Amino acid sequence: MQTSVQRNSRPLPPGFLDRLSARFGPACQTGEAVRAQHGSSESQYDTVLPDAVVFATSTEDVVDCVNVCREAGVAIVPYGAGTSLEGHTLPIEGGVSLDLSRMDAVLSVNHADFDCSVQPGIRREALNAHLRDSGLFFPIDPGANATIGGMASTRASGTNAVRYGTMREAVLGLEVVTPQGKVIRTGTRAKKSAAGYDLTRLYIGSEGTLGVITGITLRLHPVPEAIMAATCPFDTLAGAIETVVQAFHCSVPMARIELLDAMQVRAVNLRSKLGLPEAPTLFFEFHGTPNGVSEQVDLVKSLASSNGGGDFQWATLAEDRNRLWRARHESYYAAVNLRPGAVGLTTDVCVPMSRLAECILATRADLDTCSVPATILGHVGDGNFHLVFSIDPNAPHEMAEVEAVNHRMVARALAMDGTCTGEHGVGIGKQQCLIDELGEDAVDVMRTLKRALDPENLLNPGKIFQL
Repeated sequence: MQTSVQRNSRPLPPGFLDRLSARFGPACQTGEAVRAQHGSSESQYDTVLPDAVVFATSTEDVVDCVNVCREAGVAIVPYGAGTSLEGHTLPIEGGVSLDLSRMDAVLSVNHADFDCSVQPGIRREALNAHLRDSGLFFPIDPGANATIGGMASTRASGTNAVRYGTMREAVLGLEVVTPQGKVIRTGTRAKKSAAGYDLTRLYIGSEGTLGVITGITLRLHPVPEAIMAATCPFDTLAGAIETVVQAFHCSVPMARIELLDAMQVRAVNLRSKLGLPEAPTLFFEFHGTPNGVSEQVDLVKSLASSNGGGDFQWATLAEDRNRLWRARHESYYAAVNLRPGAVGLTTDVCVPMSRLAECILATRADLDTCSVPATILGHVGDGNFHLVFSIDPNAPHEMAEVEAVNHRMVARALAMDGTCTGEHGVGIGKQQCLIDELGEDAVDVMRTLKRALDPENLLNPGKIFQL
C-alpha cells in the first residue's frame, strides 16, 4: 500500500500540447510509460502522471518551456534523477515534467581556484569521474547517484557533510530561469561576497518552487593524501553515539562517521555480504596526511574502546572502501528487503549533538514497540539520523502506525531544538512539520516570497507549503 496523493490538475488549454510539441519535437513526450516514470519516486506516494514530459538540453530550452507554460497557465515540475523521498517531483497539479538530465556537461574546471561549473543534469559520480585526474573531487555524497541540480534544489548533504558541509556550503553561484522566463545569475566564483541579498541560498533548498536551476558553480576540494576507512561494532547504541560526541570534543576531523543499528547491520550483511557483527556499528573514514590519519585513528580507537567498542575492521584499498560505502548507501534497499514484498518508507530528523543520544535511544525504544520492522542509520557526526520502515502493502493499518511513529520522532526532535528534516526536504510529506518547527508566521514569509517570485504558482505547486 502506498499513500495516495490528491491530484488537482489544471485543465490544459486547447492546443497547448501541440504548441509544446511544435517547439520541442521528439523531446516532448506524452506516452504513458515516460509520464509514469516522471510521476513516481522512491517515496511512499502513489504515481501521479504529468500531462507531458519535456527533455531540455540547454538553458534556451528551459526558457522556451517556461514561456510556453506560463502563457498557458500550465504547471512545471523540474525533474532530475527522481529520487524524491518526500514526493518533491510529483506533478500534483499536472502540467509538464521538465527533465534536465540531458543537460549533463561539465562547463569548466578551475584547478587553481578549486571550483567548477556544471549543468544541472550531471550526476555526482560522473562529475567525480571527470575530476579524477585533476587531483580534486566534489565531496557531497547523499548516497544516491543524484543530479547536481537536484542536490542543489533539495539542499542535499550525506556522508561527507560532517567535514565538507552540505550543498549550502558547496554552491558558489547559480544560473536560474525565473517563472517569467528570465535568466539570472545569483553569484560569482569569488569565495565570499557582501553584494546584496544572498539569492544563491534562497534557491538552494527551494525544491524547484522559485526557479529552474540551469547552471551551478561548485567548490571543489583536493583529494586527501591518505584515506582510511573502518567499521567498529559496539555493545550498545549509547556507546557508539558517545564515541562520536567525544571524538568531536577532541577535535578529530573525521571525514565520515555513520551509525547503523543492529537490525540495519543485519540487513546490510544479507544484501552486501559484509560479514559484520550484528551489533550497533560505526562506519568511519579518515582523511589527511599519513601521520595525521594515524593520529586520528589512534585517538578514535581509544575512545571507542572506552565506550564498549570492539575490534576495528579496516578498508584501506580504494576498492574495499568503495565496497564498504556502497553497502552503506544501499542500506535503504537492504532494510526494505528484510521483509519480502515490503514497501519502504524513510524519514529523517536532525538534532543538536548534545541531544543526539537521547533522541536516538528514545526513538529506538519507540520502534521496539512498533509492529512494523524498522532500522536506524544516520550521519551522526552532524546529528542527523534516518528511519527505514519495511511495510506490508497489504496491511493498511501499518502505514498509520508508521506515520504515528514518525510524528512522535519529529515532535521529539523539535522539542530538542532540532529540525523535522536534516536532508530529505519538505516536499509533500512534511508540510505540517515545517509549520510545527518554524511557526505560521515564518512559513507565511516563505509564502510571500513564493507569491512575489511566482505569482501564478506555476513552479512545482503544492510543495513545501500550501498557498
